Amino acid sequence: MSRASKLTLMGANWRVSAQAMHQGVLRDMEQQRVKRERQLDFDLQRALEQEYKREQTVRDSTNPDSSQSSTIS
Repeated sequence: MSRASKLTLMGANWRVSAQAMHQGVLRDMEQQRVKRERQLDFDLQRALEQEYKREQTVRDSTNPDSSQSSTIS
């Protein structure tokens, strides 16, 4: 194989690997953006939950004994 063809193949392989690495960086940036967006949404929901708990009387529905004991008596 001639030196020119070897250099051509080496350059083509380098370009493909550089593009693949760049796509990985773009994918990581998109994943980080989505993660930040989800975290902001979660924080907003948490703040709303805290606000609603301050304004409203909330009964714990996960403990059936406490809710039934007050209604059975």
